[in-house]
Amino acid sequence: MTDPNAIQPSALDQLPDRDPEETAEWQASLDAVAREAGPHRAAYLMRRTLERAEAGGVALPKLLETDYVNTIPTSAEPALPGDPEMEARITAWNRWNAAAMVTRGAKHGVGGHIATFASAAWLYETGFNHFFRGKEQDGSGDQLYIQGHASPGIYARAFLDGRLDEAHLDNFRQEAGGNGLPSYPHPRRLPWLWEFPTVSMGLGPLSAIYQARFNRYLTNRGVKDVSASHVWAFLGDGEMDEPESTAALALAAREELDNLTFVINCNLQRLDGPVRANFKIVQELEAQFRGAGWNVVKTLWGSAWDELFALDTTGALVRRLRQVPDAQVQTYQTRDAAYIRQDFFGADPALAEMAKLLSDDKILECFHLSRGGHEARKVYAAYKAAVEHKGAPTVILAQTVKGHTLGEGFASKNANHQMKKLSVDEFKAMRDLLELPIKDSDFTDGVVPYGHPGADSPEVRYLQERRAALGGPAPARRVHPLAPLPAPADKAFAAFDKGSGSQNVATTMAFVRLVKDLVRDKETGKRWVPIVPDEARTFGMESLFPSLGIYSPKGQTYEPVDRDQLMYYKEAKNGQILNEGITEAGSMADFIAASTAYATHGEAMIPFYIFYSMFGWQRTADQMWQLGDQLGRGFLVGATAGRTTLTGEGLQHADGHSPVIAATNPAALSYDPAFAYEIAVIVREGLRRMYGEAKPGEDQNVFYYLTVYNEPLPQPAKPAAPGVDEGIVKGLYRFNTAETAGVTAPANAPRIQLLASGTAIHWTLEAQRLLAEDWGVAADVWSATSWGELRRDALEADAALLRGEERVPYVRQALQGAEGPVLAVSDYMRQVPDQIAQWVEQDWSSLGADGFGLSDTREAARRHFGVDAPSIVVAALAQLARRGEVKATAVKEAREKYGL
Repeated sequence: MTDPNAIQPSALDQLPDRDPEETAEWQASLDAVAREAGPHRAAYLMRRTLERAEAGGVALPKLLETDYVNTIPTSAEPALPGDPEMEARITAWNRWNAAAMVTRGAKHGVGGHIATFASAAWLYETGFNHFFRGKEQDGSGDQLYIQGHASPGIYARAFLDGRLDEAHLDNFRQEAGGNGLPSYPHPRRLPWLWEFPTVSMGLGPLSAIYQARFNRYLTNRGVKDVSASHVWAFLGDGEMDEPESTAALALAAREELDNLTFVINCNLQRLDGPVRANFKIVQELEAQFRGAGWNVVKTLWGSAWDELFALDTTGALVRRLRQVPDAQVQTYQTRDAAYIRQDFFGADPALAEMAKLLSDDKILECFHLSRGGHEARKVYAAYKAAVEHKGAPTVILAQTVKGHTLGEGFASKNANHQMKKLSVDEFKAMRDLLELPIKDSDFTDGVVPYGHPGADSPEVRYLQERRAALGGPAPARRVHPLAPLPAPADKAFAAFDKGSGSQNVATTMAFVRLVKDLVRDKETGKRWVPIVPDEARTFGMESLFPSLGIYSPKGQTYEPVDRDQLMYYKEAKNGQILNEGITEAGSMADFIAASTAYATHGEAMIPFYIFYSMFGWQRTADQMWQLGDQLGRGFLVGATAGRTTLTGEGLQHADGHSPVIAATNPAALSYDPAFAYEIAVIVREGLRRMYGEAKPGEDQNVFYYLTVYNEPLPQPAKPAAPGVDEGIVKGLYRFNTAETAGVTAPANAPRIQLLASGTAIHWTLEAQRLLAEDWGVAADVWSATSWGELRRDALEADAALLRGEERVPYVRQALQGAEGPVLAVSDYMRQVPDQIAQWVEQDWSSLGADGFGLSDTREAARRHFGVDAPSIVVAALAQLARRGEVKATAVKEAREKYGL
C-alpha cells in the first residue's frame, strides 16, 4: 500500500536533475527546519525564498498569496507630501456633507447610501490631492471610474470646491425639477461632472480595462498621444463577484497596461452581509489578480498595528490574521476588548502572552479603527507604488470599515447599506469625532445643516490649489469644441445606387464593402475603429486584415501561417482593427471607449462593431444601456440577422427579437435595411448626425443599430421616385406598386399594401407576383427600414398633440391614401412590426417568426414560421376576404394550392 504521507511524484520529476546530490541537500534542509522549528517556520522560509526568486527574475510559478499584511511596510512608506492636517479637515467636511445630504433626502423618501463613502473617503481624497490629473492641461487627464454608491462623497467635495451649491445637494435624487443630482455617476444626467456610468455592477471594471487599452490604441496609432493618462477604477469587494469584473484581467496583464489601477475598497461587506463570511476576500482577490499577471499592493492595516507586528517575534500574529474569516473580523469591529482578547489572542499561547502587553484601548484602536484604507500615508504609498510600477496593471486591495466615523450604529453592521440616515444625536457625535465647528443651534427644527468653511477658507484654497496643480477639477467631463468631420465623398455611397445587377450580394457584404471604401477616405478614414469578436471571416472582413492591420501592442512577432496569401493575418502596433476574440462583452467595452473618445480625449472616432445579431442585444444589452448613458456614438451592426437566414445553426443562433430590445433604448436608432443602397443612405445619415453638422435641436449623442443578413440576393437599384432617401431615414417608403413592378392584375383589382423589412422584402416581392398572377390581387410593396424610428416619431407626435400642437405621425403621412389593408412582414417576431400598428389607419395585420428558432434550410424555416411567399399570399387573401374583397373560399384554395 502507498504511504499517504510520502512525497508524491510531480511534474518536476519529469525534468532531468543535473545534480541530484544538491537537490537532496535542499530538500533535507527544508525537512530539518520543519522538524526543528516547526512547519510554520518552514512555510515562512519557502515564501520568502519564492518572493526573492520572483523579484530576481527567476522563472518560477508566481506566489499567488502573501501574508495578510501590508505589501509596503511602514519603514518603506514615502513621506506624505502636502499638508496632512489640512487634508484631514477637508475629508471631515466631505464626510459630514455626504451624510447630511443623504439624511436630508431621506425625508423625501428618495434613499441614498452613506456607508460606502464613509469607508472610502481617504481612498478618494488622497487621489484628488496628489494623483488624479484634470483635463485642463492636455485635454484628456486621468479617467476616473467612481464607485457608484460613493457618489454622495464626490458631490460633497464638489460642494466644498464651489462647483455645487446647497440647492443642488437638497435635490439629490430629485432631478425632475432640472436642478437635481443623479443618484449615481451618470453622464447623461450630469454631463459636466460624470464621465463614466458605473453602477451596473461589473461594467465599471470591464470598461476601465478597455479604456486603458483604447488609450494605448490611440497613442500607438498616432491619433493622439495620451500616454500620460491613467485610468483609476474604484470598486467594491462585493462587486468583484460579477463575472464582468474579472473577465478581462488577463487582457490587461497580457498587454502590460501599466496605465491602469484598480482600487478595491475591501470593507468586507456586500449589500446583505459579509462578502466572504467563512473565507478571506482579500486573499482570494490577491490570488486571482496575481495569477492573471497583475501587480498587487495590499493596504490592510493602519499604523496602530505597527506595535503589534513588532511584538510578533514568532509569527503567531500573522498566522492568526490568515486564519480568521472575514465575518469574524466584522464581529471584532463590534465587540469589546475582553471578547477580542479571548477569541483572537486566546487562540494561540504566543498571542495570549502578547495580549498581556496591550491595553484595552490599544486593542480597540487596532480592531475597531486602524485600517490601511483610512490612513492617507498608507494610501499615498500604495498609489505611488501603482503609478511607478511598469509592465503590468496594479490592483490595490485597501481594507476599510464600512460606515467608518458614522458611529457604532453603522460601522460593520450587516444592514448598513440600507441605512439611509443618522439621528441628530448621531450627527452631533460625528461632529465631535471629526472636530467640526458646527453648533447645536445650527440644527434648526431637527434638520441637519450642511457645513462649509467658507469660499475663501484655508481648506477651500488648499483644495483648489491642489487641483490646479494637477490640471483642474475632477471628476469632470469635457466635450471640447470639435469641427464637424467632413462628409466622405459621395462616390462611396452612390456606388450602391445602381444595384448589383445579376450578382447576388448579402447585405452584410454590402456593409463591409461600404466601410472598406470609407476607411480609405483621406480625411476621416483613420477615425474608423472596426471591432469584431473573432468572426471577421464570417462577415467577409478578412480583406481588411492586410490593409488595416489588427491592433496588437506587440506588433507581429511571428510569421503568419498564411503569409503567402493575399488576405493574410496581419497584426501591427498601429493596426486599426480590434479583433477581440470570443468576447462580446469585451467588444462592447471597446466600442464604448471608442464611441466616447470625442469627450474623453477630444478626438472623434467612428467605431463599428459587427457581431452575430443574436449575441449582441440579448447578451450585452446592459452595456448598450451603458453606451447610451455615456453618450456614445457609433454603429452597432447585427450581422447574420433574422430568425430564418442562418441556415442550419438553429435555436441559439436565430435572432428573432433584437429590434424589440433595441427599441427599449432611447439612444438607439434601430434599422433593418433590406437593400445595399438603404445601408449606404443610413450610414451617410448616421455620419452626418453623429459627427457632422447637426440640425437645430438634434441630439448627436445617439448610436445606430443596423441589422444585416448573410443571404446572397440580387440588390436592386435605388428607385428614382422623390423622397426615397427621406423615407429610408424616417423608416418607410414605397419600393414599388403593382403597376411599376410589372405584375399583371386586372383592372379594379382588390389592392393590399405589403410592408416588409430586411430580407423579408424578397419573399414579399415574390408574394406580390403570386397575388397578381394567381389571385388577381394588386399589391404595393413598402420597405420599412425602421419600425422603431416610425414608432419613435409617432410617440413624439402623440406628445405634441397633448401639448396642443398639430402633428401627424410620419407613418400615417406615408400611407395616406394607400388603398386596401396593410400586411406587415418581418423575419423577426410579430412584435417588431406591431410597434406601429396603432398609428396605421388602414386595417392591420402582421406576420413574423415567433417562437424558438430551428435548424433547417431557409425555405423550410420560413415555411415553418409562416413567413414565406405563399404564407404571405394566404395572409393577404384572408385580410381581403374579411373585407369582402375576395371570395371567402380563396383562403382555403390558396392553402391547398401551395401545400400549406
